[in-house]
Amino acid sequence: MAIINYVTQIQFDFGAASLLQQECDRLGIRHPMVVTDAGVRAAGIVDQVLKHLRDPHPAIYDQTPPNPNEAAVRQAVAQYREGGFDGIIAIGGGSSIDLAKGVAICGTHEGPLKSFAVVEGGSERITAATAPVIAIPTTAGTGSEVGRGAILILEDGRKVGLLSPHLVPKSAICDPELTLSLPAQMTAATGMDALSHCLETFMSAAFNPPADGIALDGLRRGWLNIEQATRNPDDREARMNMMSASMQGAMAFQKGLGCVHSLSHSLGGINPRLHHGTLNAIFLPAVIEFNSSCDSVKHEQKLERIAQTMQLNSPTDIGPAIKDMSRRLDLPMGLAELDVSEELFPRIIKGALADHTHKTNPRVASEQDYQWMLEQSL
Repeated sequence: MAIINYVTQIQFDFGAASLLQQECDRLGIRHPMVVTDAGVRAAGIVDQVLKHLRDPHPAIYDQTPPNPNEAAVRQAVAQYREGGFDGIIAIGGGSSIDLAKGVAICGTHEGPLKSFAVVEGGSERITAATAPVIAIPTTAGTGSEVGRGAILILEDGRKVGLLSPHLVPKSAICDPELTLSLPAQMTAATGMDALSHCLETFMSAAFNPPADGIALDGLRRGWLNIEQATRNPDDREARMNMMSASMQGAMAFQKGLGCVHSLSHSLGGINPRLHHGTLNAIFLPAVIEFNSSCDSVKHEQKLERIAQTMQLNSPTDIGPAIKDMSRRLDLPMGLAELDVSEELFPRIIKGALADHTHKTNPRVASEQDYQWMLEQSL
């Protein structure tokens, strides 16, 4: 049975950050804690947002790592509990928003972080007691501001997903103005992350027509605007469309993702310094080629629709077009450029097979299949 659920209230426009106090009042949040990272704070974006709060000097946790982990969750949870806060304002990219979600759970539930992971059967342990989160993205990539999940690295090195309707932020404030200062490389990498969400969720075999429509429109917006946003950062139209593509990818991926993400989650857990969006861009061509052998007329039709949306002549052009886009955006073209060697393949494959996104790929991947995908991505 398909479960189709869209519940997030989204404020989307240039200047939407000015509605922060309004959203706090609507949700009854009177004493919020801010979760962000040092870079976003140093760039002045946190101050830019918090000037719209009645109390412009709330408590701030700004030590979110690039790939949020259990140690950071524990630190932030301690601050949350000691301060007696009643909600969280997440300002930043997917890392800060996902960390905020981890705090929202662990600050209101008993038990270690791993007990709430999907692979540990933890989704049912996440209840309505979860602290309310207002998510304000400063990148156009993960779309975590509208997602029901969070990706966090456990102490044992596993990069796991936490999934629950209770994790969906109660409010998403999407203000493209906040992305205008995003550096070119980060614009490109996060943008490819958004595109990977739109592509993978559309390819997933699960039945969710609304998600398919949202994903295709997000893909169109992202594909037509990622290069412009990267090359001309002040292009407001391109920035708006990239933020929409990011949001739409996450709205759609409640349908499920696939091997791109099972691989990137696994490798990102092994080496947290690697950027998730960059890994997705590297893995996409090989996974799409693997999926193209899926014995399903419906999947063939999906690839045709993807090609049409990307304004390509044939489904066989999809993978090469993605590689060419990565090249034009000056992103790494393979794992070797990231110093990822074949020695790591067994560990990557083990993690990919255990990842929650492995099961929703349209074609079931074996250990040998993952080996082939990694070789093609090297």
